[in-house]
Amino acid sequence: MARKETYRFKHADKINGTGVAPEKRERKERIPIDPTIQLPYLEGMVVLIDKPLHWTSFDVVRKMRGMLQIKKIGHAGTLDPLATGLLIVCTGKFTKKINEYMAQEKEYTGHIILGAVTPTYDLESEPTDSKDISFLTNEMIHAATAQFTGTIAQFPPIYSAIKKEGVALYELARRGVDVQPEARTVTIHQFEITNIALPEITFKVVCSTGTYIRSLANDFGAALGCGGYLSSLRRTRIGEFESSEAISMEQFEAGVAAPIP
Repeated sequence: MARKETYRFKHADKINGTGVAPEKRERKERIPIDPTIQLPYLEGMVVLIDKPLHWTSFDVVRKMRGMLQIKKIGHAGTLDPLATGLLIVCTGKFTKKINEYMAQEKEYTGHIILGAVTPTYDLESEPTDSKDISFLTNEMIHAATAQFTGTIAQFPPIYSAIKKEGVALYELARRGVDVQPEARTVTIHQFEITNIALPEITFKVVCSTGTYIRSLANDFGAALGCGGYLSSLRRTRIGEFESSEAISMEQFEAGVAAPIP
């Protein structure tokens, strides 16, 4: 069976700015892992990873599965490829706690660009429908957060992994199918604008599981009458787990790749 290409490879021409996709690399021969390093992961561990930009959450899990050479591993909550920050990865017996971790409160920081929209509500697609934002005041921007605080009905992005009759919405949207996502009830405990430097605003959000920050950015821009899209996003907390406790993929690989004595 052919390996599924990673997001990073499929979009490398866009990521590296050359417009040219890189050549496929030959698969390296797998080097056996030191059993003393592997054993704790086989039994069960919770690993906090600082997900890199342009990696999917599954890219992280696949890379770790290959390095650890184990089968029982998964993550507790997807981050979009253009988001960074805390990703909880569970192995062994701790995979049973994935749903528990996924249900916990999330905290994010990021940026919204006002005055345009994108089909994906972020920079996965090009901004369109540019509008004048000279009428905006700091007071208007801060006041607009109130209608998005508390328990609200939120429509997920059309370009999302939510499935309709077994098919992801983003797949249907790419085929040109008219997709109408159903509204979901989510709770936004805190939506704070921490800096305004138009057209960019900086925010902090504390919310329930199931909240789409891309939708929040799009809806916030619509409420202001000028449109808006998410330009960056970082997950800083899940429950009591903080992104400051997370390690990079390079740090994880360095710890796993110790030579067998």
